[in-house]
Amino acid sequence: MARFTGKSVIVTGAASGIGRASAKLFAAEGASVIAADKAAGVADTVAAIKEAGGKAISMEMDAGNAGDVKELIALAIKTNGGLDILYANAGISGGTPSLFEQTEDQWKQILQVNLIGPMLAIQIGAPEIIKRGKGAIVCTASVAGLRNGAGSPAYSASKAGVISLVSLAANNLAGTNVRVNGICPGLIETGMTQSIFDRAREKGTDDRIGQLNPMRRAGQPEEIAKVALFLASDDASYVNGQVLPVDGGLSSSLPVVPPRPR
Repeated sequence: MARFTGKSVIVTGAASGIGRASAKLFAAEGASVIAADKAAGVADTVAAIKEAGGKAISMEMDAGNAGDVKELIALAIKTNGGLDILYANAGISGGTPSLFEQTEDQWKQILQVNLIGPMLAIQIGAPEIIKRGKGAIVCTASVAGLRNGAGSPAYSASKAGVISLVSLAANNLAGTNVRVNGICPGLIETGMTQSIFDRAREKGTDDRIGQLNPMRRAGQPEEIAKVALFLASDDASYVNGQVLPVDGGLSSSLPVVPPRPR
């Protein structure tokens, strides 16, 4: 299957985790990918894509900086002749302090990357996608944006903002044939969450990771990437303004103490 043959695709936060998995899958399905990230590891993502026979280039940039985003979109135009799909995935966690411990500067930094970043991507990237006649934008939100308990206060607020951004952007782009959707990942093993998994493995409690969702496990980056590709593809041609939880069923219920396996 090559759903994205001839398509110009940007993936931010592509140095690791969900972004890396998505960039690799887009390329595997024929896309010309620009993998962007603040971390130098984005070059490794591109190396893996090229080794597999795909097309990709990397750019080190700050997803929350308007100048960098403009350069990123310009790179897509220069390299691939335009832009068809934009996956605004870059984000930072901000750790897990309480509302009364997190500083104003921490809030500003997290909101700048996690919420203003996707806004800039849409604001600057959407006009170029419109020129192609149709296209798609996907944003990474989080189950932390749906309800309390899955992230720090600033992170949770930023991801709630992304959920709102998806719906308002879809409506602001009405009539353009550019769709905007989002994903709310649950607990996924990525660079951002690695410390959680490492601590659990050190304690021998890794079998309890993800125990609150009906799947009784954590997710893998590829499981989110596959949903991102679906939302970006023509298979989702009538899906617009939606945010899809991909969390093993965690958000289907209020937190409860799970029954012991029989």
